[in-house]
Amino acid sequence: MIDRLITFDTTSRNSNMELIDFVQGYLGDLGVESSLVHDETGEKANLYATLGPRDKGGIMLSGHTDVVPVDGQDWQTDPFEIAEGDGKLYGRGTCDMKSFIAIALAWAPKFLARGLETPIHYALSYDEEIGCIGARGLVDLINGLQVRPQMCIVGEPTDMQVAIGHKGKKSYLARVRGLEAHSSLAPDGVNAVEYAAEAIATLKGMARRLQAEGARDELYDIEHTTVHTGTIHGGTALNIVPKDCEFRFEFRHIAEDDPADLYREIETYIRDELEPAMKAIDPETGFTIEELTDIPGLDIDPGEEVVTFAKTLAGRNDHAKVAFGTEAGLFHQRAEVPTVVCGPGSVAQAHKPNEFVSLDQIAKCEAFMDRLMEHVCGTG
Repeated sequence: MIDRLITFDTTSRNSNMELIDFVQGYLGDLGVESSLVHDETGEKANLYATLGPRDKGGIMLSGHTDVVPVDGQDWQTDPFEIAEGDGKLYGRGTCDMKSFIAIALAWAPKFLARGLETPIHYALSYDEEIGCIGARGLVDLINGLQVRPQMCIVGEPTDMQVAIGHKGKKSYLARVRGLEAHSSLAPDGVNAVEYAAEAIATLKGMARRLQAEGARDELYDIEHTTVHTGTIHGGTALNIVPKDCEFRFEFRHIAEDDPADLYREIETYIRDELEPAMKAIDPETGFTIEELTDIPGLDIDPGEEVVTFAKTLAGRNDHAKVAFGTEAGLFHQRAEVPTVVCGPGSVAQAHKPNEFVSLDQIAKCEAFMDRLMEHVCGTG
């Protein structure tokens, strides 16, 4: 099943419908109906399916079907064909995160043969890699159900450790409109690049403050909220005062920090300090800021039932928090389904050339599914 799913090139810029159609057909052959939630183009879809009774909450197994691009990466094998060697399976998505999806699907006939007393739900999404876009449609679907899942396990790569938290992410695109002039007459213009630089310097100051004295969560590798500017583009020539500039920035926040407060801080600086000086020269100048992504954080009490249950399935007593964002925060906060993250592979292998998952991790995930089967199924 891993081999089959890897052959679908579901890079986020592509349709995922071939994979979704395959999964829907596979489950259909087992007598399981699937619901699809398409994007506005109809070229991508989420899939939601229930095995077993529909009058109980049950356990939702969730994963995203899209993968990141392989463009410009030095792969030693075909990224869309499984290559096995050194106790590893190589291919794009083996780690992030088709192996978890494949193992969950491979256990479907086993769940059904044993007879499910507690339902298993499959929730497969699109476009997680570009902002957890597809999962929002799944949230709407779940919120419309008469009986919601009792809990959810998102199978992102955690080395099969149960993760009870991840940071939230808010990202923005800032566009700066200035006023062109010959560079010899620079004071008569409004330099969009320089005003962007002042805003970026303020963001960097916020980052330094949070690193030095911000709230801490010791379960994270980076214990504090981070502020980061990733791209900047502006200007046309050195002898022209630039009219346009744009930059992208983000907050990756722990639960103790409210991203609305962080955004308000930079917006207030721009509105109160930068724009008055710009508009004194030309009232048409200024900043516009567009929100790009809003990924809620996950922060669940380690005493919650889903945590203790997932630990039992994973055969572990410990828990952690992960720095990368996942769809777990959406399910936990906006669908009110208690959620953890637990899946095979290490995020250190994700998004890289020659991505892999070890066979040892596959075996641990298979044991996880076997234990799950013991909990949700009858004696067969």
